[in-house]
Amino acid sequence: MVTKVDITQYLNRINYRGSLIPSPETLRALQVAHLLNVPFENLSIHAQEPIVLKNEALFSKVVERRRGGFCYELNGLFAALLRELGFDVSMLSAEVASASGGFSQPFDHMTLLVKLEERWLADVGFGDSFLEPLKIDALSEQVQGDQAFRIVPDGDYLLVLRKYADEWKPEYRFTLRPYQYNDFEEMCLYHQTSSQSHFTQKRVCSLATISGRITLSDMRFIVTANGMREEHTLASTTEYNEILDEKFGIAIDS
Repeated sequence: MVTKVDITQYLNRINYRGSLIPSPETLRALQVAHLLNVPFENLSIHAQEPIVLKNEALFSKVVERRRGGFCYELNGLFAALLRELGFDVSMLSAEVASASGGFSQPFDHMTLLVKLEERWLADVGFGDSFLEPLKIDALSEQVQGDQAFRIVPDGDYLLVLRKYADEWKPEYRFTLRPYQYNDFEEMCLYHQTSSQSHFTQKRVCSLATISGRITLSDMRFIVTANGMREEHTLASTTEYNEILDEKFGIAIDS
C-alpha cells in the first residue's frame, strides 16, 4: 500500500500557497515552487546514507528534514503529492543523453506523466532543465523564458530536446509505460554504489532561482544569474557547510 503524504507539510516545504485544483496552471505552479525550494543533491550518497524508495522515508528526508535528493527521490515524492491532490500521475523510465550521442540504460532517470485534458511531462529531479512542465503532444517549440524545449517522437521513445543557440540537443528519452518504485531500485542502488556513476564521483547540490541557478559542485560555488556566471572556490569544509546552510537550507552535522 502506498503511504500518503501530509499535503499541508509538503506545501509548506515548497512555499506553495496557490490553487490545489488539478489543472495545468496548478501543475505548473507546483513544479516551479518545488524547483525553487527543494535542491537537487546527492549528499546522502557521500554520507553513506542509504536512499529508500518509499514515500514515508522520502517524506521524512525531503519535507521533515528539509533535504533535497536526486530524481528517484524528488520525482517519486512529487508524484505522491500530485496523487494526493487528485492528479493522474505515473512514474516513467527515462534514458539520459550522453556527450557521445548515445543514451544511458533504462531507469537511469525517473520522470513523470501527468494526465489532464492534455498529457504533460513533469520533472523536479533533473537539475538544470525545464522549469515548467512540458506538453507531451505538442511538437512545436515550447518557450520558457530564455529557454526553449521540444518533445518529438524517436522510434519507440519520446525525446526531450533543448535549444542551445540555433542547435537542438537531446536531454533524455522516455516511454509512456508506467512503473513503480521497485522498478527503479536496481538503478538507484547502482547510482549510490558504483564508481562508474557520476553521483559517486563528486558532491553536488543545485537549486533553481528566479534569475538562474546556484550550485555547489564539490568545493566550487557557482552562481548563474540573468545569463551571467560567477564561480568561487571554497577554502574549507567550514565554508562549504556555511554555504550549504545559508544558500540551500541544508545543515550538516559536524
